[in-house]
Amino acid sequence: MPNSTDLNKTYNMPDQPLIVSDIQEDQHTLQQRFQEWGYLHFKNYVAAVQCDQLLQDFLAVLEPYIGFDKSRHKPILVGDGFGETDPIWDEVYPKMQALESFHSFFHSPAIESLMEKLQGKACFVYPIKMARIATPNNLGFETPPHQDAHSHNAGPTMAGIWVALHDVNDQMGRLKILPRSHKKGVRKIGSADGVGGVQCEIFPDETTWHVSNVEQGDVILFHSCTIHKAESNTAKDLVRISVDTRFCDYGAPVFSTNLEPHHGWRIEGLNWESIYQHWQGKEYQYYWRDYPNLF
Repeated sequence: MPNSTDLNKTYNMPDQPLIVSDIQEDQHTLQQRFQEWGYLHFKNYVAAVQCDQLLQDFLAVLEPYIGFDKSRHKPILVGDGFGETDPIWDEVYPKMQALESFHSFFHSPAIESLMEKLQGKACFVYPIKMARIATPNNLGFETPPHQDAHSHNAGPTMAGIWVALHDVNDQMGRLKILPRSHKKGVRKIGSADGVGGVQCEIFPDETTWHVSNVEQGDVILFHSCTIHKAESNTAKDLVRISVDTRFCDYGAPVFSTNLEPHHGWRIEGLNWESIYQHWQGKEYQYYWRDYPNLF
């Protein structure tokens, strides 16, 4: 595998704001914009009450490491920073994964209808649901530029959906999109620091990132080949907590690892049995077992 210096690692490219879409636009217009730019950004799409409830559920299991500043309405770090796969993260993440409210979040009528508007047909929401915790004091271990086509062994219609549970400013580790990068297919990868441990190639003519401050309930949809990354969290104490998953039109090919809990392959005891143990409902338990097109 090539190392990061072999892949034209262009972190200092200029930024432009994300292109904002309106949910009232017709389906064809939105689909065309997605195919042109590789993403769609909707402002305040998920209701604040839904975001607040999930955020508070997360904070309840993140004590004592992360608290909440009511005046700023944002999570704050208590103690040392940590990142994905660190001991603190491995301690709290199974508790986050076990929350029924986390997994059901992406099955709400509003979110599923947005997925279906993009795909133009009924969708399959991947069982693998991901929560992100970007703390300050953890510089150099952000998610590097990558494509889900590689990390999720994506079928041709898979897309990602990312939701901001609270406002995120330019110090808190925003999500960055490399526009039109999906048009050049799956890239070579090399080793890198940060979440996932790899980054993908960026070509010399790709010179601008799209990124904006986002507000609670903002949604970003992105193509499986669209390159995206996380900025550094340079805040004094603010923490960015967001959630994401993947989806496709129902019946499209899905790689089998996407039916496993996020990080269940490396955290002992993190499996569906432990996740479902204290759930009240059964609707979203094992709903994926009869999916017709696995590879």
